[in-house]
Amino acid sequence: MTFARPDHISDLGTLPRMPTWVTSARAETLEDVAFLSGATLNHLHLVLGREEVPQALLRDRLALRAAEACMVFSGRPERAGELRDAVHLLRPGDLPGPAGEPYLAWRRAAERPLSTKALGRALPAFEPGQIGTWLDAGEGAPVTRAAMALEAVLREAPRADVAGLILADAALAQALGWDHLVPLLATCLKRADLRKQCDDLRLACHRALVSSVTEATGQAADLARRAAHLKAVAPKLRAKGAGNAVEMFLTRDAVAPSALPLPDRAARRLCDRLVELGAVRELTGRDTFRLYGV
Repeated sequence: MTFARPDHISDLGTLPRMPTWVTSARAETLEDVAFLSGATLNHLHLVLGREEVPQALLRDRLALRAAEACMVFSGRPERAGELRDAVHLLRPGDLPGPAGEPYLAWRRAAERPLSTKALGRALPAFEPGQIGTWLDAGEGAPVTRAAMALEAVLREAPRADVAGLILADAALAQALGWDHLVPLLATCLKRADLRKQCDDLRLACHRALVSSVTEATGQAADLARRAAHLKAVAPKLRAKGAGNAVEMFLTRDAVAPSALPLPDRAARRLCDRLVELGAVRELTGRDTFRLYGV
């Protein structure tokens, strides 16, 4: 596998930027907040259409943020580091536990093209028919459909915060014509928002999207720069299988050396080399059981 060297990494500065009138606005009414959330979603739609944005990597990193938020909602202490460990250091036959399960659900929901089957894989505790009913619970504008899906899930399954938020993002993506779910709502909703209904919940969703989409577009620009640098240094890697390894880094938030398509020692050497080149970072701060990511 080969990677083209970008001619001008500085060209990534041409990614469209969120207008300042969106980020500086202080709207209070449902009408005004809905206008701002629509503007941010339109901006994200443009960003997601850019070839230089590593789509799968962005979704995987946003899935981690969403899982972190769900830990907060449930009162659990695990944050990004513990969630990564719970999933990426699993051995065959191990169970992910109460921290790993929500993270796995978000990753599975976001990694495959949006469909009831893919959502069923992410949420195995629910029947596909029930998932489809919840997904189609809303009508009207995209954020309204998302809020109605969330409300429908939590009305019938009050403790299913993860399922409700995943299906809300799925309903949003479906209404916007996106091929994949993009984790957005969970990261900026508050715990109390999950118990709201009707216009109050719609207002909370609009407000959350203004913040979360602004963060997501900034994350997209950062990952585009990092991905371009990784592709630029890829030709310097001599290890057999390095191309496939680079592809994994371009699609996953974190990678354990043992997951790379290389012998253990060669995989560790490759990770060290990529860190030296400034193309990936070691994410744990540990001497052993390390994880690496762009």
